[in-house]
Amino acid sequence: MISLKGETIILRVLTDDDALAMTNLVSRNKHYWSVYEPRHDSSYYTVGVQREKIRESLQQLREKREYSFGIFRAEDGRLIGHISLYGLKRLPFLSGFVGYSVDQGEAGRGIATEALKIILKFGFERAGLHRIEAYVSPRNQASVRVLEKAGMEQEGLLRQLLFINGVWEDHYLYSIIEDEH
Repeated sequence: MISLKGETIILRVLTDDDALAMTNLVSRNKHYWSVYEPRHDSSYYTVGVQREKIRESLQQLREKREYSFGIFRAEDGRLIGHISLYGLKRLPFLSGFVGYSVDQGEAGRGIATEALKIILKFGFERAGLHRIEAYVSPRNQASVRVLEKAGMEQEGLLRQLLFINGVWEDHYLYSIIEDEH
């Protein structure tokens, strides 16, 4: 299993044993995360569905199509978020997207920035990517700051990109290229 150590956090591939902790994390942050993410059916907040999502991500990992990690506090091993490199494309693109969410109780502590820097390094140095992209709502200024602190640059606005909470929402496209890392 892949484990990436930072100063205050560890990124680790989730296993079946993490299904309960993941269920608690998504349940605890249901309303907080729903501002910028599509709504989920109530079954999403069950151990069975979270276990299945973990198993799907492990299959994607085996196929080198996605790298999905839990964000754990280094001091006590508590699961406080998740981050993924997904939608990976091989040559001629060598690109992928990054997405992340951090527990509301941990927001504003630099955890998302640290996790993003770790996964960018992993994406370029170990996954062999050339370009990593991210979508972010213009309303999500905290996440915009995270992307910019990690060295990603805004490329443009994608109109009505995602259907969130009954509304088509615009999103900025951010990117970073391997030699900018």
